[in-house]
Amino acid sequence: MSDNNEKAQQQAQGVFGIQKIYTKDISFETPNSPAIFAQTEWAPDVNVQINNSGKALNQDGIHEVVLGLTVTAKQGDKVAYLVEVQQAGIFQAQGYDQAQMGHLLGSFCPNILFPYAREAVSDLVARGGFPQLLLAPVNFDALYAQHLQQQKQAQAEKASAEVTH
Repeated sequence: MSDNNEKAQQQAQGVFGIQKIYTKDISFETPNSPAIFAQTEWAPDVNVQINNSGKALNQDGIHEVVLGLTVTAKQGDKVAYLVEVQQAGIFQAQGYDQAQMGHLLGSFCPNILFPYAREAVSDLVARGGFPQLLLAPVNFDALYAQHLQQQKQAQAEKASAEVTH
């Protein structure tokens, strides 16, 4: 009896756990080396793109979340380096409604993965012979809220387009 009560209580509260964190894909390119190292002043224009995705792996609440970072550093009009990191994690998430699950997978999990991806980017840049690059913290809650707003806007535009036809 107590096992059933315990399971019911866990489902009412929700269960969250980290199963595994791993690097899914990694790439580093220096297309203009060694000439890029001959430049006297290092003042690159750094562009960081972030994306994330999640998918259910089975019916037991196991999900994979992948945080993708693409960092491009340009010195003038030449690309100094391009770093791509896909940091992934397998998470258990059960007992949450759809909105809570969306927030967990779209904001909370990427927040967990970001320090690992940040370290990978920094390490790759340094190993490539460039000054260390430390990415600034990211507000994944704000990015997720922006994503939800864009979805609502797209749905509203689609609905208004269907009404006018």
